[in-house]
Amino acid sequence: MAENTVLEVKELTREFTRRGKSFAAVDHVDFTLNQGEFVAIVGRSGNGKSTLLNLITGLLKPTSGSIDLDGNDVTRLNDRQMSIVRNRTIGFITQSQTLLQNLTALDNVILPSVLQNGKTEQCDTQVLADSHDLKATEENASDSPSEQTVDNGLPDVIAAVPAVKAQNNLVQDHAVERAHSLLRRLQVDDLAECYPKELSGGEMRRVSIARALMNGPKLLIADEPTGDLDAESTAIVMRLLQEATKDGTAVLMVTHDPDALAYVDRTYRMDRGVLSEA
Repeated sequence: MAENTVLEVKELTREFTRRGKSFAAVDHVDFTLNQGEFVAIVGRSGNGKSTLLNLITGLLKPTSGSIDLDGNDVTRLNDRQMSIVRNRTIGFITQSQTLLQNLTALDNVILPSVLQNGKTEQCDTQVLADSHDLKATEENASDSPSEQTVDNGLPDVIAAVPAVKAQNNLVQDHAVERAHSLLRRLQVDDLAECYPKELSGGEMRRVSIARALMNGPKLLIADEPTGDLDAESTAIVMRLLQEATKDGTAVLMVTHDPDALAYVDRTYRMDRGVLSEA
């Protein structure tokens, strides 16, 4: 993989079974994304776009093929290893609402920073180093459900938030400042102390975008990031994502919004699981 390549997908396939018949939702996809690139994937619903994103982020396991994300073979990482890669490397704007209901908008945005700084560097480094031992990784992967997500780790993380604040106020103050800055850019900073139930769909969407950008990810995955936004808010979001690419972030966006395509460098189309340049 080239030095400036963030993501390289080769022969990626994911098959499902429907009414006893197998079909490929993602069909032998080859794709490369470099630092600072802004790429969009378009296509009709049900043609495998979201499945592709879930494979890249490790939320689904492929039937075959490889995914190299910033030097990590996603297909060989166990759940613990993948959760560290997600926190350090990926920002993910999902289609559905994923804000934690018991946290304010501000705390939702800060959470990725808390997860990152609340861990011991030595432990994380060792876990990721183990992922390069093929035998050890395969043994770990065989013990993990193929489609398990990281949700079962969240209660421990939330309980550790006060301890993190007490141990490193300087880091936490910087995180609060960055979170407020992102919320201001998205014109929702006045809602920082509100809980998700008090927000509209578009407001929750913008808070989610701020959260995805919080750690300055190398790869930003955006699944319909403007789906419930008006034209003015769409322009604000797209300019912010475009600015992130200037800082080196690679952005991969799935969209049905023609206005969003004016901001991207390349556009691909996905049809029945097959990806081709539009």
